Amino acid sequence: CAPPDAVVWPQAVGQVQELAALCHRCRVPMVPFGTGTGLEGGVNAVQGGVCFDLSRMDAIAELSLEDFSVTVEPGVTRKALNKHLRGTGLWFPVGTVGM
Repeated sequence: CAPPDAVVWPQAVGQVQELAALCHRCRVPMVPFGTGTGLEGGVNAVQGGVCFDLSRMDAIAELSLEDFSVTVEPGVTRKALNKHLRGTGLWFPVGTVGM
């Protein structure tokens, strides 16, 4: 386990952009964190850096029933999405790969 040097909790795209620009200028590694499944081991900050915890960015921005698409922020969980979809006839199963 290699924890990051710092963790930030941006709540809007603009904040992510500003933080990413700062890390880039200072040559600090960025480690994204979405919903916390940890299946891919992406939060392991082997070179230190800043963890961008995106779990508070959990808005469901747009749903199109006609083309079966939904636009979500990175902190939206599968359970929250399925709760939002309840009553539409759609659902997001485990193991679905986003496009």
